[in-house]
Amino acid sequence: MQIFVNTPLNEANRKALKKQWPAGHALFFKNEWPENEQLAAFQNSQVVLGNPPAAWVAKTPPLLQFWQLDSAGFDGYKNVKLPSVAVCNLADYFSVPCAETIIAGIMAFYRGMDELTLLKAEKRWVGTPIRFKLNLLTGKRVVILGAGSIGQSVRKMLSGFDCQLNMVARSHPTANIHSPEELLAVLPETDLVINCLPGSAKGFFTTQMINTLPPHAVFANVGRGTTVDEAALILALQENRLAGAVLDVTEVEPLPTDNPLWEMPNVLLSQHTAGGQASEDEGKVAFFIKNFQRFINGQPLENQVDLAKGY
Repeated sequence: MQIFVNTPLNEANRKALKKQWPAGHALFFKNEWPENEQLAAFQNSQVVLGNPPAAWVAKTPPLLQFWQLDSAGFDGYKNVKLPSVAVCNLADYFSVPCAETIIAGIMAFYRGMDELTLLKAEKRWVGTPIRFKLNLLTGKRVVILGAGSIGQSVRKMLSGFDCQLNMVARSHPTANIHSPEELLAVLPETDLVINCLPGSAKGFFTTQMINTLPPHAVFANVGRGTTVDEAALILALQENRLAGAVLDVTEVEPLPTDNPLWEMPNVLLSQHTAGGQASEDEGKVAFFIKNFQRFINGQPLENQVDLAKGY
């Protein structure tokens, strides 16, 4: 089989993949091919690792049998139809780092770390007055939007803070809120909303939901920026109808320089880095090797998804 590696692996990871790769299968790395030959190499491959341009996949590569995405989300391929191709994502691979990042951001917001970091850069000691502005995560009434792997990791980590947890999902057994109407009923008594929804839930967190939150509430987003009405969120923050926001994702990325979120002192931005870690690509390579072995041996694949359904 010919394998097309779209993921831009560095030289060390390419060598590691070649060393561990089963004999009899040829590896073609996109970043080792001239740009004008990459599409042809992709179309002649039976297996693909990574997230190639949607236009390439939309043409239905004639030989493709197995496609391993190197991401958890695959919103950009929702209109692609590949009925005879096994497609897998990385599902829970990013769940722990995403959960740690969003909780770190929330803690930074509550404990004033963002303000203190700026004061350090200015070499300015304020000290005691800051103490009386600080807040606690412990005991907060929290709503987690989404019961997928990220939401579950967030829930597990928050359990150590004695938070009162509500989880929102249509049918997941660990969720106790299953509809927008049920969610609206609890939002007035909510301190913190953590959005872990995928892009398929576009527009789920509406203007009405934002306006139903109490003024001391914080909105955090480690799902997708398109799942919340960002304009309504910005307005609520500007008018002090929300205490703040901790955002790893935004509606448009990179965030335009004229977006008000950049200049809001009550907003933390982590620039869609939540899933990252130093050994990120090594882990992707290891998972791909394992899943490819399952594919060639006719075993059930891990994290198989349906592009059309979005999960």
